[in-house]
Amino acid sequence: MVPMLLEAGHDVTGLDTNYYRDCDFGAAPTHVPSIFRDIREAERSDLAGFDAVIHLAALSNDPLGDLDPELTYDINHRATIHVARLAKEAGVSRFLFSSSCSNYGASGDRLLDESAPFNPVTPYGVSKVRAEQELLELASDDFSPVLLRSATAYGVSPRLRCDIVLNNLTAWAVATGKVLIKSDGSPWRPIVHVEDIGRAFVAALDAPRDLVHAQAFNVGRPEENYRIRDLAEIVRETVPGCRVEYAGGAAPDTRNYRVDASKIARVLPAFRPRWTAREGATQLYRAFSDARMTVDDFEGFRFRRIGQITRLVNSNRVDTNLRWLRD
Repeated sequence: MVPMLLEAGHDVTGLDTNYYRDCDFGAAPTHVPSIFRDIREAERSDLAGFDAVIHLAALSNDPLGDLDPELTYDINHRATIHVARLAKEAGVSRFLFSSSCSNYGASGDRLLDESAPFNPVTPYGVSKVRAEQELLELASDDFSPVLLRSATAYGVSPRLRCDIVLNNLTAWAVATGKVLIKSDGSPWRPIVHVEDIGRAFVAALDAPRDLVHAQAFNVGRPEENYRIRDLAEIVRETVPGCRVEYAGGAAPDTRNYRVDASKIARVLPAFRPRWTAREGATQLYRAFSDARMTVDDFEGFRFRRIGQITRLVNSNRVDTNLRWLRD
């Protein structure tokens, strides 16, 4: 997202606690001036003088949320509202919140637009719902929260994750010749390339206020809803010589939802997503092959959020509340 913002002419400053600075894939992320701080300890002065905040910071997936649900609520919900209140007090006019289609949770086969009821099934999903609700209460003539509910991300990035579905399926295929499905393959999941998520945020940042004020947007492409088994089949067709295999005892995943992403295309025509699942699988296959990706790589700490957090705790670099003890 940072290179996209710079290319669009914005001045960018980061604020992050940097849990994942040891987790680069390839070239390091683009450098910008940064404030090294936990969002739970953010101060009003950190946000003074900015026109907008793009709030991405969170414990970012379900296994990490299950590690300690209260930590997830503390960081993803309460600290989000803390930062939003500081931003409002500091005169920041637009607050883009990285929410999630996980809010819809167990919703079955029907197509869900932004008015659909929430049914989160994990602490991560619950935390995003709670944050959305309180952010809307902060909306005013001078403060515009915008809720961007991204589909499940995929694709190559400088801080690669292999604990998300298409990345994980492709990594298994490249490293082992097996496309390993860890559920029964039946759940629906909308997916979106990480670059297209960045494009959505840039479009929402630059849009006229009346189009985005206190609005929610599903971030994705209308046609990019897949059953897990269909994604596995795409990977099988992409990675030569591999086969689909189901993990022993695989059962349905309670997370099961399809989303309607037509609103963002209609309201924000500047958002032009460029990727499909098949193109993303090809990108991942080439990148993982070039990197000679192994199981130890993608099941290790660098590309799994729970792996890195556990490593930091076990090495006494952060405490059990995920605050830094030593650097």
